[in-house]
Amino acid sequence: MASSAEIAIIGGSGLYAASSIRNVQRVDVPTPFGMPSDYFSIGTMDGIPVAFLPRHGEGHRLLPSEVPSRANLWALKSLGVRRILSVSAVGSLVEEYAPGDLVLCDQLIDRTSRKDGSFFGGGVAGHVSFAQPFCADMRDRILDAARKAGQPMKARGTLVCMEGPPFSTRAESALHKDWGAQLIGMTALPEARLAREAEICYATVAMVTDYDCWREGGEAVSVDMVVRTMRDTVGRVQALLPGLVAALADDGDCPCRHAARNALMTDPASIPYDRRRALALLYGGYWTP
Repeated sequence: MASSAEIAIIGGSGLYAASSIRNVQRVDVPTPFGMPSDYFSIGTMDGIPVAFLPRHGEGHRLLPSEVPSRANLWALKSLGVRRILSVSAVGSLVEEYAPGDLVLCDQLIDRTSRKDGSFFGGGVAGHVSFAQPFCADMRDRILDAARKAGQPMKARGTLVCMEGPPFSTRAESALHKDWGAQLIGMTALPEARLAREAEICYATVAMVTDYDCWREGGEAVSVDMVVRTMRDTVGRVQALLPGLVAALADDGDCPCRHAARNALMTDPASIPYDRRRALALLYGGYWTP
């Protein structure tokens, strides 16, 4: 495919385009796992090739559980992407993380129930290391770029990923807070796990939009509340994106790029033909003599 990029941005709620991308070409990428969320917008940001994908589709058509994450990640791999910057709207579980804050997540807690959250299965058994779910090298570069831009960004945050689509009950919100998490969202998984399985570096910048519903006497989270807070926050993220992309463009090797090297347990001769075809892009180099 002629269009390619080594850096991709996946935009969540409120971030449906990257305004600083120039010379945009819209590319449709069919995959063995169905169609991605939408077309990919591939262009340049200050001369650096970048691909952008709206996670929920143009016009925000997809619920979190409907996002075709396997198709999205397979397609990004096929475009040559090596680093993914995810932007996601989240709720806060602590007073110190206020609506409008930007947070660079460092840990995840999975409370989803999706059955399509891995490239493994169906005749291919594999287990990647996921102790550190976000790329350490990307996180360092993003924090440094934000500091140079004068944009405050909290350096750590544990994100609980729930299934949705309803927001949390008060009991759930209190439970997640008691776990020591700072953030609550609905889309970081299985996306982050699939990125690791696809050997793509991945990091999430979270935009805090609300305090969920754990605060006694506080206003419960609503779509109207989320949208109000996002307007200003998305503008700050848009302004920050060129600097983040420039920081990520100085590419080097990373353990994320070899995450599946020792993960595959299935004898290559036993892999079913359809799975071999679907996963050759990801793992063909490991089962080819």
